[in-house]
Amino acid sequence: MNNRLNASPLALTIVATVLSAGPPLLAADRPNVVLIMTDDQGYGDFGATGNRLIETPHLDAMAKRSASMSTFYVSPVCSPTRACLMTGRYNYRTRCIDTWVGRSMMEPEEVTVAESLRAAGYATGIFGKWHLGDCYPMRAIDQGFDTAVIHRGGGLAQPSEPRESGRRYTDPILYRNGKPFQSRGYCTDTYFSEAIEFIEQSSQAKKPFFVYLPTNAPHGPFHDVPEKLREALRPKGPDHAGDQSARQESRGRRAGPPRANRGDDHQRGPQCRASASET
Repeated sequence: MNNRLNASPLALTIVATVLSAGPPLLAADRPNVVLIMTDDQGYGDFGATGNRLIETPHLDAMAKRSASMSTFYVSPVCSPTRACLMTGRYNYRTRCIDTWVGRSMMEPEEVTVAESLRAAGYATGIFGKWHLGDCYPMRAIDQGFDTAVIHRGGGLAQPSEPRESGRRYTDPILYRNGKPFQSRGYCTDTYFSEAIEFIEQSSQAKKPFFVYLPTNAPHGPFHDVPEKLREALRPKGPDHAGDQSARQESRGRRAGPPRANRGDDHQRGPQCRASASET
């Protein structure tokens, strides 16, 4: 995102907000945290920032009732931004400096926001793109997340994914807690559906939750997008722009609170939601 403020303070703010409440509080008194981050989505790619092509109604509504950071710095590439976000530290201190040739693997001894929140009694889940290491002890499930539904490496349609996945964003092979499974549907929809199920399970268990939703969309390639959105956007611009916009709109339409997607009010209590883009 072209907003400018170091991403690291966001992780520190989340942890400080939660831990300042103190351990004696019941789960119902602890704020639930939902953190959404997209991949390669620009400042102008939201209705709230003036885009007339892409429809992002839930994010626009969230922007109207939320605080916004008008200066927001991120790294120009994926993994360093994620290392900052997860640790609250400058990425060079985490050994994560790039996206390839082993430079996107975060130092296992780093303490993540997920580890801090899990120690405070939170259920922790990631749904989407981790990109800080695919092998023990650098995986999301080694770094504080109870549940991880992710793709490997830096994205789908990249060398890290299983060859059988066929460079697809629809019906891709994903990984649940380290084990591959065949997903059904567009990847962004899968991440949000899995996150909603995790939230419902956490609510039933009366545990506060931390949901990290880092989608790999709208990062390219753009050959596999929801056809319904592609056709709706095709009259508004060239094919490439329409394909990219469809990916962004898919995320913008799904990014509402769980009850906006399910129509119920199963999760009450204090909420903390944040949305950002990585590059």
